[in-house]
Amino acid sequence: MADALGTSPDAVQIRFRDDEPVDQPAVTVDACCDQTNATAVRIEPGDDARELIPFLDRLALIEVNFPAFGDGRGYSSARILREAGYTGELRAVGDVLVDQIAYMRRCGFDSFAPDQSLDPDDVEAAFARWPEVYQPAADARTAIWAKRHA
Repeated sequence: MADALGTSPDAVQIRFRDDEPVDQPAVTVDACCDQTNATAVRIEPGDDARELIPFLDRLALIEVNFPAFGDGRGYSSARILREAGYTGELRAVGDVLVDQIAYMRRCGFDSFAPDQSLDPDDVEAAFARWPEVYQPAADARTAIWAKRHA
């Protein structure tokens, strides 16, 4: 079995879910594909999120690692998974910055475990900064063009 990679529920600073946090260690994508009992997986930059699609029904937690703020591949992984129907917890971990958090949420992340604790007031301001959006995403917000033509 692969080494455990996952963050603990104690490391999660922000969570937009009502269910219990997953307290299972995450395994690598390769290990997840080779096991039948893995319920938590961690995607690293360079991993192909599409490899997890056949296993989405058994995964309770998918962590997406952001080792550096400039690496945006995790956003694509989140969109791929949500568009494929994944409804479990999708956790952004690592170098998660307050300037990115609203965009991560739009891509489908519903929990966040940043390396450095974020100021709660700054997080609230980040989510309130742009009340209107211009394109559909993984969240339920209606794009402004659709509101104009409703």
